Amino acid sequence: MNLLEKLKQLPQDAGVYQYFDKNGHLLYIGKAKVLKNRVKSYFKFTPKLLPSDKLGPRIYKMISEVVSLEWIVVPNEHDALILENSLIKQLKPKYNILLRDDKTYPYIFIDYNEDFPRLEITRRVYKEKNIKYFGPYSSGAKDMLDSIYEIVPLVQKKSCVKSKTACLFHQIQKCLAPCENKISKEEYAKIVENALEYIYNKTKLLSKLNEKMIQYSNDFRFEEAMTLRDRIKTIEKSQIKSGIDLATNEDIDIFAITASNKKAVVVRMFLRDGKLTSSSHDFLKVDNYEEEFEFDYEEAYKRAIINYYDNEIPLLPKEILIGIELDDTAELEEFLQIRFNKKIKIINPKKDKKKDIVQIALSNCDELLRIDSSKNQTNIYEELKELFNLQTLPFRIESFDNSHMMGQATVGAMIVWSEELNAFDKKAFRHYNLESKDEYSQMREMLIRRVESFPKNPAPDLWIIDGGETLLKLAYDIVLSVGVNLDIIAIAKEKVDAKAHRAKGAAKDIVHYKDKNGEFKNFRLSTSDKRLQFVQRQRDEAHRFVINFHKKQKRTQDKQISLLQIKGIGEAKIKKLLLYFGEFEKIKTASIEELKNVLNEKDAITILNYFTESKD
Repeated sequence: MNLLEKLKQLPQDAGVYQYFDKNGHLLYIGKAKVLKNRVKSYFKFTPKLLPSDKLGPRIYKMISEVVSLEWIVVPNEHDALILENSLIKQLKPKYNILLRDDKTYPYIFIDYNEDFPRLEITRRVYKEKNIKYFGPYSSGAKDMLDSIYEIVPLVQKKSCVKSKTACLFHQIQKCLAPCENKISKEEYAKIVENALEYIYNKTKLLSKLNEKMIQYSNDFRFEEAMTLRDRIKTIEKSQIKSGIDLATNEDIDIFAITASNKKAVVVRMFLRDGKLTSSSHDFLKVDNYEEEFEFDYEEAYKRAIINYYDNEIPLLPKEILIGIELDDTAELEEFLQIRFNKKIKIINPKKDKKKDIVQIALSNCDELLRIDSSKNQTNIYEELKELFNLQTLPFRIESFDNSHMMGQATVGAMIVWSEELNAFDKKAFRHYNLESKDEYSQMREMLIRRVESFPKNPAPDLWIIDGGETLLKLAYDIVLSVGVNLDIIAIAKEKVDAKAHRAKGAAKDIVHYKDKNGEFKNFRLSTSDKRLQFVQRQRDEAHRFVINFHKKQKRTQDKQISLLQIKGIGEAKIKKLLLYFGEFEKIKTASIEELKNVLNEKDAITILNYFTESKD
């Protein structure tokens, strides 16, 4: 069915629509109160189907690429908004504005239900009453908390108050020993209020830290002085430049967005009791518009607000201030009302201090963009995009490799590169225990498991596969089967005399990719080419990570094999078990009937008893 016929079938219902190009790549996801009216507004019928003249340049270009259309009907516009946001995060369409990361930022909190409460960091929302939150913080939360504990004698550890005797912290004058009743609850409460002053007033905190750093230096405690110096730098870096004080007790969140050439940033500021308590920021992915195309601020603000408030939020504002006048704030206010059962107004202030606050947030956007551009770190990403015909700048990259030895300890690994960190994001690295026997099936098993996790951990911008064209085609088949918009390349070690050479200095790798016509191509780059070196670095890190995990798993399996052999189970029988179950963990939990599918009853009982005794 062609596009024109699809348009004629559009329903009058609310829903979400999706545009695709000639290669089946997802271009855009949108929502509509009435699908028929909204989708048809993109086109003109003259009688040939063309993009509407009323569209902006960027959307006009997008509609020119559209060859097919799909939609999902939902009961109402609110449900459409929720589904649209969820699909955009999962499928990463080419022309939607995307937040770089879908993060849950940490908060500092204090639990007043405790007799001697202390400041802690959390990403969770606790249901108990009398818990006060500060934040969220995009960076510097731990440094700020450590600094407060450095200068205020709070209870240092949660376990301290349960003890009956004072510990080392009391001896070095960093705790007043409530465990020995050396301070009353009332006196301790005053110390807590003093600590909170440093959260509200970071300038005061930095001044105190500088005093402490100089004191340590004068006392020849240089290591401690250097630690404080590093904390000061981190806190200064995370601090929004402002002197905001509304002189009221209002709770307000501020969202500001600024875009420049191929870069945009959203700054969030959080006022509690009229004072700025924290801020955070994210860069937006906007590389699919060009300078002459108008940046869609309306969509950017909507996406930023929905993404942030779609999480559990312990501190809800009375108002949200934004930097532009949105055409329709009602749907966002309805989303917030349903989400939190609280009326939150969205306002573009025109005068007084609230307008000044938004202007401060916008100024900080400009500063972040200036700092980011001065790093000049985007060149490699732009070059990779151009070289491999990528749809988007590869700011977040996942690379995959697998490893085994004669079918034993078969494992896979995924490593992650983050442009924001300008480093590997090691917290996001993942291991996989694999059951498949050949390399093709192992890669397939691993990639399918990764795709299945997209709803919780959205797709990156680029996959790098350790392999050739066959594995590249496999990867594309997998992501296209679930409708995810994801670029993929593969890097294969050049074979000389039927042997692959991995040595970094002499490696001549073949890089496989898909060109703009959807055809699979490959080429060799000079070993001195920084683009090849960047891709090799990803591949080599994935290889290092998977080999280390393989060695660990093999040591564990070898130990289990040795112990089973002591019990009279020979190597041939152990191999049969591993071929059937895939890994020792499944052998450990197998029932007697499952074991008898592979071995005789006597051996099955021996193995069952052995692993039962091991648990005890």
